[in-house]
Amino acid sequence: MAMILGPIAMQAQDKDSKTETVDIKTSAICDMCKERLEKNMAFEKGVTAVSLNDETKILTLTFKKGKTDKEKLKKAISKIGYDADDIPADQKAYDRLPSCCKKDVAPH
Repeated sequence: MAMILGPIAMQAQDKDSKTETVDIKTSAICDMCKERLEKNMAFEKGVTAVSLNDETKILTLTFKKGKTDKEKLKKAISKIGYDADDIPADQKAYDRLPSCCKKDVAPH
C-alpha cells in the first residue's frame, strides 16, 4: 500500500516546488530498453531525474515546470521507439530497436 501512495504523495509535494514528477507506462522489455530510455530521456529539456521500473514498465520522470510537460515527454519516448501511455511508438524508431526490445518478444 505504501508503494502506491508514495508517488501520489510525491506529486502533491511537487505542486509547491518548481518540479513535477509523472509516471508513464512504456513498452520496454529488457535491460537494454531501460538503459536506452533512461539515457535518452535524461537529455530531454527540463528533465532532472528518470528511472524505469523493470517490472511495471513505468518510467518515472521529474522535470522542471515550464521547461516541458507530460505530453512532450510522451512524444519523446515515442521517438525513441517505445509506446508511452496512449501514444504508440514512432514506427521508424521502433524498427531501429534491437530485436530483443521489440514488443512481440517475451520479457527476458
